[in-house]
Amino acid sequence: MTAIQTLNKVVELASKRRDEAVAHQAQLHREMQLAQDQLQQLQSYADEAQQRWATRCSTGVDGNMMQHHRQFMNKIEHAVDFQRSVIAQRQAQIDQAVKQVQAAERDVAGLRKYTDGKLQALLLQAQRQEQKQTDELALAIHLRQSRTMSSMTKGM
Repeated sequence: MTAIQTLNKVVELASKRRDEAVAHQAQLHREMQLAQDQLQQLQSYADEAQQRWATRCSTGVDGNMMQHHRQFMNKIEHAVDFQRSVIAQRQAQIDQAVKQVQAAERDVAGLRKYTDGKLQALLLQAQRQEQKQTDELALAIHLRQSRTMSSMTKGM
């Protein structure tokens, strides 16, 4: 495998890692959206329960019923707080994934730039080698022609 082929393989692997990081970030965004939807559902449910309770209170409630309502609302509030912590964790994961994608993008860009530089250097080296061979061939032809002309002039 030539040096350029090896470098291209390295760029390919870095691109694959970047693509995987982007896919992971997208998955985290989907999970975040689900967590936010679930939080919204919990908050809507809590609001509805509070409205039902307000309606029920207008007709009068006993202490036992009030105790049950408080316990129920505490459980819903606990679920809401838990869901907020899930969202905070998801956000931290997304922030980390963004950093990983950015690092992977920098790696790919750097490797591509390095590979392009190496390729340009190899092309320049090949052009110089070709020019050297052309110059040597031209010099050999010139020397041969000079010798031929010299021997023709001596022969006259």
